[in-house]
Amino acid sequence: MSDPTRPVSTDPALERTEGERRALELVEANETGGRQLSGFPKRLVTLVALAWCGFQLYAAQVGTLDTLLLRATHLAFAFALAYLVFTPRKTPGRAQRGVPWFDWLLGAGAVGTAAYLMAQYPTIAGVQGGALNPTDVWVGSALIVLLLLAAWRTVGIAMPMVASVFILYALTGPRGLIRGDLGAQLQLHAGQTWPQVVGQLFANTEGIFGTAIGVSAQIVFLFVLFGAVFDKLGAGEWFMRVAQGLLGGFRGGPAKASVLSSALNGIISGSSVSNVVTGGHITIGTMKRVGYSAEKAGAIEVASSSNGQLMPPVMGAAAFIMANNLNIEYRTLILAAAVPAFLCYGALLVVTHIEALKLGLRGLPRSELPPVGATLRAGWYYLIPLAYLIGTLTLNPDATPERVALNTIFLMIGMMLVQEAWRGRREGRGLGRGLQRGGQQLVEAAESGARSMIGIAIATAAAGIIVGIVTITGLGFGLATIVETVSGAFRGLFTALGGLLPFVDPASVVTVGTMLVVLVMAQLIALILGMGLPTTANYILMSALIVPIIARLAGLDTSNPAQMLPVHMFVFYFGIMADSTPPVALAAFAAAAISGGNPVATGVQAFQYELRTALLAYMMFFNPSLLLIAGNRIGGLPWTEALPMIFFAFLGLVAFSAATLRYLHRRTNPVQTLALLVAALLLIAPTALVWNLVALALFAGVYFWQKAGSRDEPPGVAVA
Repeated sequence: MSDPTRPVSTDPALERTEGERRALELVEANETGGRQLSGFPKRLVTLVALAWCGFQLYAAQVGTLDTLLLRATHLAFAFALAYLVFTPRKTPGRAQRGVPWFDWLLGAGAVGTAAYLMAQYPTIAGVQGGALNPTDVWVGSALIVLLLLAAWRTVGIAMPMVASVFILYALTGPRGLIRGDLGAQLQLHAGQTWPQVVGQLFANTEGIFGTAIGVSAQIVFLFVLFGAVFDKLGAGEWFMRVAQGLLGGFRGGPAKASVLSSALNGIISGSSVSNVVTGGHITIGTMKRVGYSAEKAGAIEVASSSNGQLMPPVMGAAAFIMANNLNIEYRTLILAAAVPAFLCYGALLVVTHIEALKLGLRGLPRSELPPVGATLRAGWYYLIPLAYLIGTLTLNPDATPERVALNTIFLMIGMMLVQEAWRGRREGRGLGRGLQRGGQQLVEAAESGARSMIGIAIATAAAGIIVGIVTITGLGFGLATIVETVSGAFRGLFTALGGLLPFVDPASVVTVGTMLVVLVMAQLIALILGMGLPTTANYILMSALIVPIIARLAGLDTSNPAQMLPVHMFVFYFGIMADSTPPVALAAFAAAAISGGNPVATGVQAFQYELRTALLAYMMFFNPSLLLIAGNRIGGLPWTEALPMIFFAFLGLVAFSAATLRYLHRRTNPVQTLALLVAALLLIAPTALVWNLVALALFAGVYFWQKAGSRDEPPGVAVA
């Protein structure tokens, strides 16, 4: 039995298997930079990371830095680290050693372009009246090119390719790219000149240095640093041990522990891939021990880790940008997002239980699990910063997210020094050695946080290119025309269907059916973009391009946050699903490296588990009450109305999960599967109580039918 009071391992690398090392290499290559450095370059990376952290803490402390100065400095630090630690080719296990000469030049040039803008912006905005001189155009052009190259390294080829297409569109106009009648419909401008494009993207706050990177610089960095310090403090490992102690002994307990620990880690982590590696090195092995296959064990970890981005307060960094887009308080958003997040994880716990029933599994022996009481007593103090952060964000209306995160970081710095000093004295190393170890851990946390921010900063800056182009070209109206034309082609089909269905208003069938076509198109776009983009960048693009289209076709008031929040959450949820969608599913590849399973099969299985997330996205769109929306107010829904909505939504998710897995107490026959699907579909949208009761009756009928049949068969006889 493991010791609940043991400190975090001082050298985790010694405990990792070959598969775990490959998974860690995948994370480094794709998220934090996989270049192997030593000597001066390594020390320089640490110094730059510490300087970046120091600047961000200073900026949050003073709170009065010029907007463009803050954003440009933020990007300059990201540029420096991007060219130092990321290689042009992301090949785990083949990390390039040392920094080649051309990366020194590219990095220096990129930092120089940002520094030039900081120095010249007062002249550009004041003396030149916003117009660019030839030198400004050349420097701006270099910044755009170097940003696209940095994005290629840090977030993949998809972002620079999409951004390049948008730039080409801005230069040529629609007629240059689209021919025929459709081109005539989309002819919104005659094309911009290159200096005009550079001016839009480089020299104002509506392009590269727009809202997205502003949120990254002002808020996201602090929360990522908070997560890095919190994890280095030892909270991540403690969460894992608590989850194991609580759930590991139940049927399929290791899988349920994986779900709970990923939910807890999701509170502080914004990355599904790093969440897989952080928890998967323990949970995947224990899942395999009790009988899950390598693919199923990896897929459960992928699904639970991907959904970590749904958990407030961080939500994969997209929550801050979403709150800004909706012009609502951050605390309002995280409270609204909490119910769907808990529903999603609750349904995933049911999925793991169904899989355990299918396989006839048991839990781990209690003798092999951490004792819950001793584990809680050993790390209860880890809850102090978390309670302060969440409590202050939700209860203090005057507290800003950045100020709360800053204070929490300072609190944890003090906790880390005290913790390591106490451990040093207890272990006989002395108080001074303990404080020295605490200082080293703070440096490691700062470097980890800064490296995790590189991709976010670069992605938000590159997304600013697309947003800036949409602003000057009006492209969104043209895309809306295309989507409206496609959805209109199905209107006749839904009209005929409405005439055939009894007890249903035909006009409602047409409206809902047409809207479903639009949502399915948005869903496919989000999944496709998500194969090559991180979640935050995916959300930024979808919010700029697709959200206004859905709002227009649904007749929503874009200035009303209560009407727009379900749309933003819809595209955000599908952006998260992309992390587990084959063929490009980095989380699945990381999990497969640990489990030893097939990565494609792991991704396919994880996608099946994630289908409940897709259903939940549709539920939120058609039933805004799940976001605690009442009328035109977010958070205005009384709990007497919310609780029944939550219950029926959870019932729908469970019914849908059982139908897609084709198993409840035992394998479902076609009639039972159809009944479960009908029950789930009836519960997508708020309907009359009678329809909710019909859905409940269908589910209960299948449940008791299955329960009666399971008495005649031993567990696991119908294993798929």
